Order: sequence, then C-alpha cells, then structure tokens
Amino acid sequence: MNEVLLLACKELIDDAKLGCADLVFKDICLEILAKARQILTEEQFRELSSYTAERIKEKLIRNPRAK
Repeated sequence: MNEVLLLACKELIDDAKLGCADLVFKDICLEILAKARQILTEEQFRELSSYTAERIKEKLIRNPRAK
C-alpha cells in the first residue's frame, strides 16, 4: 500500500510541475511532503524528498528568473 501512496505522491508532483507557476509549484511540493511524511516509511519519504528536489531543480533550470 505504501508503494502506491509513494507513486501517487510522485504523480502529484509531476502534474503540479507541468501545470503550476514556480511559486505555486514549490508550495504544492511542500504540502505534499508534509502530508506524505505522515503516511510513508522513512526510506520512502527520503526517496520522495529527493525526487521532489530534482523536480524543483528542473523547473528552476527551465525558468531561471523564478529564483
């Protein structure tokens, strides 16, 4: 079950990356991470945190003015 939740969190982050402005995207990522912390294992949460950090970096690279 936790694997499904982890996958769902990653999909939410990917969807937000495609459809949100940079500031909104970062806010959504923080919300997802805060909620995921309560339901994922420590290892899964670290994986999701790394995944999220990479997506944020990608978004900033595509739009460097948003820094």
